[in-house]
Amino acid sequence: MYYFKNIRIYVVIENITTMKVDAIVNSANTSLLKGSGLCGAIYKKAGIINLEQECLKYAPLEIGKAILTSGYNLHCKKIIHTVAPKWFLEEDDREEKLSNCYFNIMKITEENKFCTLAIPCIGMGIYKCPLEIGSNIAVKNVLNYLKENYSSLINLQKIFFVCSNKEQFDMYNEIIKDIGN
Repeated sequence: MYYFKNIRIYVVIENITTMKVDAIVNSANTSLLKGSGLCGAIYKKAGIINLEQECLKYAPLEIGKAILTSGYNLHCKKIIHTVAPKWFLEEDDREEKLSNCYFNIMKITEENKFCTLAIPCIGMGIYKCPLEIGSNIAVKNVLNYLKENYSSLINLQKIFFVCSNKEQFDMYNEIIKDIGN
């Protein structure tokens, strides 16, 4: 566990769909329809029909943007959906677009006064963002947002960086230690 002032930051290997937090983040596709991987698992647990109906109100969603929906059948109250760049397509400004994902996640967290937030390894699955680049962007952008907006994040108590394997877990911990010093 790490601290930023009174906010606890955890790096965990866990199934994000079972976490009891105010909001989890979904690494969505631009259509906001059920995808594969983590996105598919979130839709399946939340309830595909209800979640897709709500998401379609916002589709298509631009890369780097984020929207908020109900958590439906999940343990979390809300889902923040964001669209990462597809690294394998070698799009322009991939790092900036991924940074925007985290900015918008944190902005929604702030606006909704969430106390707890769980963020997966966004774009590091089927979109093929390299782990070192993606985890650096994640940690750096979340910590920068906390520094710049701390006074308006008074409700935020816990942030979980949710990893699916030990390689991700080790990388996130290494980066947090380096940036935190």
